Amino acid sequence: MTGCRMEKPMSQQNIGWIGTGVMGLPMCMHLLDADHAVSVHTRTPNKASPLIDKGARWCKTPSEVTSDSTIVFSMVGYPRDVEEVILGEVGVVSQARPGTIIVDMTTSTPTLAIEIHRRAQEKGLYTLDAPVSGGDVGAREAKLAIMVGGDRDVFEQVLPLFQLLGKTIAYMGGPGAGQHTKLANQISIASTMIGVVESLQYAYKAGLDLESVIDVIGTGAAGSWSLNNLGRRIIQGDFKPGFFIKHFLKDMEIALAEAARMELDLPGLSIAYQFYMAASSMGYEDLGTQALYKVFENMNNLNPPSKTSRRNS
Repeated sequence: MTGCRMEKPMSQQNIGWIGTGVMGLPMCMHLLDADHAVSVHTRTPNKASPLIDKGARWCKTPSEVTSDSTIVFSMVGYPRDVEEVILGEVGVVSQARPGTIIVDMTTSTPTLAIEIHRRAQEKGLYTLDAPVSGGDVGAREAKLAIMVGGDRDVFEQVLPLFQLLGKTIAYMGGPGAGQHTKLANQISIASTMIGVVESLQYAYKAGLDLESVIDVIGTGAAGSWSLNNLGRRIIQGDFKPGFFIKHFLKDMEIALAEAARMELDLPGLSIAYQFYMAASSMGYEDLGTQALYKVFENMNNLNPPSKTSRRNS
């Protein structure tokens, strides 16, 4: 594949996209479907094939993505990846033209978001930290929640593109505020998933039909996205990743570190982290977060979830 060079009508945005994983690929596809010109880079070229087939141009390095782009998005795995693709030797900041907007949608550290903002400002660039929630389903259906930190006027410029990716888009404050909001989201989810797993296992032992249980309690005070979506995946024995356990562990580690920096004790998150560490040690780190069920399943010597949807006789 050659480097990206393109000429697009002025009515279209020239967009750069870095990272085409479980969520990054469908998110980028929405921009292509809206007839924007997209230059794409990812570590594994064949993962970008659906985008290239749709008309995206392949770029060999993150910096090359900037050659035709006025806005560059990144959606990668870990803070170290964010630092590499944005601040690295062949990262976005190294070659971006003044005025380019850099939008990192990875869940990363607030500290790194602030550092990226500072480094970008020195070169006349603009940045937003805009992590998302909603998993693979939200990414595919363009129903993500997007929480954004940075300068408000830059947020307003990018808002029409965010609206192609998500349903709930919120400006949360200055640089790093988006990341702090996402960490609050992950803290809530961590303990919620324990409740979902224990609830389903209790219902199973009581001889209830698990789908019926979710149908009822999912509409009341116990209702949550995790119960109504991931709970049903558990029942079906579907542990494919909408969000990897290994990435969730990363998020919890960031949250615990930020809490420690603020001298804040989060015992619920600490407990959830230990259970997810157990899931990782059992070889489940590349499964979805709903695979926490398997840890409790082993503890309680239960049958696989695909065999647990049964009615009380």
